[in-house]
Amino acid sequence: MEQVIARTEDATMLEDLQKIAKKNGTPVLVIDHEKIRQNYREFKENLPRAQAYYAVKANSDPAIVNTLYRTGASFDVASFPEFMIVYENIKNLPPKERQDFIWDKIIYANTIKQIETLHEIDPYKPLLTYDNIDELKKIKEHCPHAGLVLRIRVPNTGSMVELSSKFGAHPGEAVDLILEAFKVGLVVEGLSFHVGSQCNNFENYIQALQLSASIFKESESRGHKIKILDIGGGFPVKYHNKVKSFKTLARKLNSEIERLFPKDIEILAEPGRFMVANAGTLVTKIIGKAVRDGKTCYYLDDGVYHTFSGIVFDHCQYHVKSFKDGDKKVCAVFGPTCDAFDTISIAEELPELEIGDLLYAENIGAYSIASSTYFNGFPPAKVVHINR
Repeated sequence: MEQVIARTEDATMLEDLQKIAKKNGTPVLVIDHEKIRQNYREFKENLPRAQAYYAVKANSDPAIVNTLYRTGASFDVASFPEFMIVYENIKNLPPKERQDFIWDKIIYANTIKQIETLHEIDPYKPLLTYDNIDELKKIKEHCPHAGLVLRIRVPNTGSMVELSSKFGAHPGEAVDLILEAFKVGLVVEGLSFHVGSQCNNFENYIQALQLSASIFKESESRGHKIKILDIGGGFPVKYHNKVKSFKTLARKLNSEIERLFPKDIEILAEPGRFMVANAGTLVTKIIGKAVRDGKTCYYLDDGVYHTFSGIVFDHCQYHVKSFKDGDKKVCAVFGPTCDAFDTISIAEELPELEIGDLLYAENIGAYSIASSTYFNGFPPAKVVHINR
């Protein structure tokens, strides 16, 4: 059971982080649930028509899922274990309400699913994505009670993580795949797309909406009206000053959705990073120090096989900061494992530090600890949840 700590209003965040590290040891990932709630409110205020389906893969910690569930979010899951994390949050509801919750609050947005998974989720009448004829046949045979959402391929130019090469039907094949689903006795409820994670090119969304509107119209002209538009994720997080604002994107989305789609269309979105990235702060400790080729090197008790895994899997650079002041110089920062690949940064600016000193990394709540391993036997960081 992870610890929940109430923050005192008069303490600074840096003081809190050091106290948490002293009490719990390091590495420790601190999740601020009030920040998560603020992010959810910001999302809803700027995109009022869209129901937020939190992408559980961004950070599947059950406490985060619980906070978002209580705040009003729905959920995008990519595996049966993620499905069960969400289900555990509503298991005490009456059976009928649980069934309705699954239908209204969860979308299984991984277009490729194991046969065993399809058997397991079929009783819940889930909403599933697909993007090819073979997956459609598999769903028909093993999960015939599902509602379907067809995912199309759209431009991902300028996104930090590109997804279109792996997922999405070609727009020219979309209506045929919709008609084929109805032909075999399944129902296509909606259309979805994803412009790529951490999208800083808002034109991706505009092109995706225009493609979707054309498919909506053609499908209806051929006898099948689609009711749901899932605009996916990719909503930008302010990791640095060059990232465009979410408010600017939301204005564009609202305008284009209003122009292209009727008011009775249900709008879904799948924010993951947006909800949790800036809610996570890592505190880590210097366990070693050396000078190599004239450069100071610090070795931490966390690295790319653990909370800094986003450097590899998410193409994201997290800067480590010191709790101490002093003149800064360029240094290298490494993780604890016996692998040179475990490199956090070769050009970090830090003051002179010693073994045992603490560092922290902000905006590390998404796609970080979710990918932690036990490589070399080092366990993932502890997780502490705070509420303000």
